[in-house]
This record gives sequence, C-alpha cells and structure tokens, in this order.
Amino acid sequence: MTATLSAPPAATKFSGKTKLFINNEWCDASDGGTFDTYNPATGEVIAQVAHATPHDVDLAVKAARKALDKGPWSRIDACDRGKLMFKLADLIESNAEELARLEALNCGKTITDSRGDLNGVINTIRYYAGWADKIEGKTVPVRGNFLSYTLRQPVGVVGQIIPWNFPLLMAAWKWGPALACGNTIVMKAAEQTPLSILRVCELALEAGFPPGVINLLNGMGETTGDAMVTHPGIDKIAFTGHVDTAKLITRRAAETLKRTTFELGGKSPNVIFADCDIDQAVAGSFHAIYFHGGQCCTAGSRLFVEESIREEFVAKLAEKAKKRRIGNQLDEQTEQGPQVSQEQLDKILGYVELGQKQGAKLVTGGKRGNDGKGFFVEPTIFDNVKDEMAIATDEIFGPVVSVLSFKDADEMLERANNTQYGLAAAIWTKNIDKAHWYAKHVKAGTVWVNCYHIVDTTTPFGGFKNSGQGRENGEAALDHYTETKTVTVALAKA
Repeated sequence: MTATLSAPPAATKFSGKTKLFINNEWCDASDGGTFDTYNPATGEVIAQVAHATPHDVDLAVKAARKALDKGPWSRIDACDRGKLMFKLADLIESNAEELARLEALNCGKTITDSRGDLNGVINTIRYYAGWADKIEGKTVPVRGNFLSYTLRQPVGVVGQIIPWNFPLLMAAWKWGPALACGNTIVMKAAEQTPLSILRVCELALEAGFPPGVINLLNGMGETTGDAMVTHPGIDKIAFTGHVDTAKLITRRAAETLKRTTFELGGKSPNVIFADCDIDQAVAGSFHAIYFHGGQCCTAGSRLFVEESIREEFVAKLAEKAKKRRIGNQLDEQTEQGPQVSQEQLDKILGYVELGQKQGAKLVTGGKRGNDGKGFFVEPTIFDNVKDEMAIATDEIFGPVVSVLSFKDADEMLERANNTQYGLAAAIWTKNIDKAHWYAKHVKAGTVWVNCYHIVDTTTPFGGFKNSGQGRENGEAALDHYTETKTVTVALAKA
C-alpha cells in the first residue's frame, strides 16, 4: 500500500497529552501519569493519554453520585432525558465522518467498517432515547383493601468498561440504556483505543448533558478498572471483554455486591450443510471470520463443513482469502486493516504456529502481512482440524478459521456445543426444518440462518455459558439498568 495514512481533523485535538472527562471538565490525571496510544498500521504513537488513578476514579464517582442524588439529572423529566439523547445522536451524525476516521486511525478497522459502526452508534442512541419516557411500572392486584404498584428506577452510578474492537459502538450499547433509565455513568475506555470516545464526550458536553452524568476515564484494567470495580460508590459494573477478566471482576465486585453484566467472547460454530447455496455460504463464512480482521466476539472461527462438499468449499474460501486486500485502514479500497496491537499480532501468529505443530493443515495465509510493517496478519485457513486442537478451542481473535468436517448432523451438534462459549452460531442450508432444529438445540445467544453478523439495536444480544451474563440491546437491556420497587397503599374503607 502506498496511500498516505492521513489523520482525521479531530486528531489534531489529541496531539500531545489528552485529558480525563470528569464532571463536564477536562483534567489531567491527578499524578500526571500518561500512556501512549498507537496507530496499529504503523506502530507510531498518536498521542499520550491521561492515565486515571484511583483518586481520579473517586472524583468521577462522586461527580456521578452528586448528579444522581442531588443534581439536575434526577429531576429531569424522562422525555427531556430522551431529548438530550436525541441531540447527542444528531451531533454524532453531523460529525460521523470525523469520528469514523478517528476510530479507524486508532483501532485499525477499515474506514468502511468504521462508517458502518457509526450508523450503529447513532441508531442505538436514538433507539434508547425513544425508550426514556416508556419505562413503566405495573399495577398489581393483591389480596385485601390495598393498592400495589411497581416503579422502575435507575440502578444508580454504573461503571462501564468497554473493549477496543468496537470502541464507539460498545460505548453506545452501554450509554443508551443507562441514560434512558436515568443512571449516571463512569466509563473506562480500552487503553488501546481511547480517542474516538473522548471526542464523543465533547459532543455530549455540547448536547447539554449536566455535569456528572457522563464521566470518561482512561487507564489500565489492573489500576483504573480495578478501582472502579471495588469502589463502594459504583452500583453496577457492565463489562465487555475476555472471560478471564470477567471472572476477576466477579470476585472483586463481590465485596460490595455490585450488580454485574458481562458480554464476553465466543468460539462460534458456523455450520455448512451440503444442501446450501455454496457460493452464498462461502461469501457469508468469509465475512463471518474476516470481518474486522477476526477481532469480533461472534467471529465464525469454527467452520463445520459437511464432508461431501468440504474440498470444494475450502478451495473457494481460500481463493477469496488470497485476493483480500490488506493495508492502510484509511484507504477506501482496503478490505482488511491491521490488528489492534503488537500483543494481538504476536498472539495470533503464536496460534498459527501452534496449529501447525498440532497437525492442522495450513491452506493459506499464516504470515505477517503488509511486508512486516504494522500489525497485519494475512487471512488464514486451517483444514483437517481436530476438535481438541487449540485453534479449535481457544478464542484467537484474529483472521484465522478452523475447518472441521462432519457427516452426521447429531454428531456435529454435539461437537458444536462442546465449548465453554455460547455467544453466536450460524447454519447454511435450504432445509427450513434443519435450520429450526439447529437453532433450537445449539447453545448460543444468537443464531443466524443463511446470514452472519446481522446485529440490530432492537434485538437482545448476549451469550450462554462463559460468553456472558445478561443481554445488551433491545428492551432486555433496560432490565439491567433499573431496580423494581413495590409500593403498597392501604385504602380507606368507603
């Protein structure tokens, strides 16, 4: 690639050292600490980012608590909360290209994918803005001369920790229901990708959100994140990331009995039956694993192909993989950008080496891409994979797919479910009975039939088993950001 990696206009605001966003003010970390954030296509530093200390976490929590308990946020009518959210969505839409370019620069995803994410961000904020004045209690018939009804009230101050693969979209998935329900927010962005959400905090300030409602901290999980999880002033933690981190959060949050919701990883079984439209299935399976360089929790990384079409299917998939254009994420023609970091690059290449040592056949890819510049990995296909191999059991989070063949549908289903994860699954077939059978019995929170990566704000998203607790998106997410209160009134006798 020879195109210039041009920064978006907003990037000039982050030259030098960034700040934290606490109580509608920009401030340095209390100890002056910073860390670097990078352009993964070059490995070059974009900016130094303020690293929030436990003291900064405490300041943010106190600001959020004041806004909730004593500030204007608790007194704002629900419909006016919705108006603020609609205004924020409008501002994001007006600045969508700038935000997409900034996210691509920092995250490494292609500019095309970044623009798609921004559409999702805008839709999510608007969807939950519409919910703000529709979160209702119920009147409950009870025995005796009493009136009983329920109120749905905000959980309180919510701590939200988001990942690096979809920075703005994951922020929107968490801001949306939290704000609609009247909560206040202390968020930690991923240390790899803090820049785009910092810009959105500027837009939230412009939209008119009161001080303390939205607070953004940057820092490492073991410092900033841990201080959030253990802080007694935070009522709930919502986390998206790795299962091991979620287990640690569960243990640390237990001391204060925080509510927790988790959206975690996956090793999704993508099943191809011989009666499918093979070209459609190849294209869909290609998108399933190589979208955003495989850095997606729902990636179709376990590809179960019926034995009678396996050879043809793998050949067609490999042909597409070899033609995939890798390079500059800001180039309109690029189809796959870099992985997010050197750490992620090393992890992926380590699994490629391990797959070969354990006996899988490397069909294509498996090398560092873009002539060794930046954190690029070629689209990689392994055939003759056994279920017990590490590449078939572990979440690699990269552009690596494992092909596993099957002859018997019942055996395939048992193997598909033989994983600690249960986030997503897919099936490609022209037999509707077979599709419904698989959808019913596969252990996954989302099942796609003859499609992949179709996620809408209106539908619940989450996983079975170690893929998470609770649901994001849709009406279901509101349950995790409200407490239900029962009120019973003794009625005077006529």
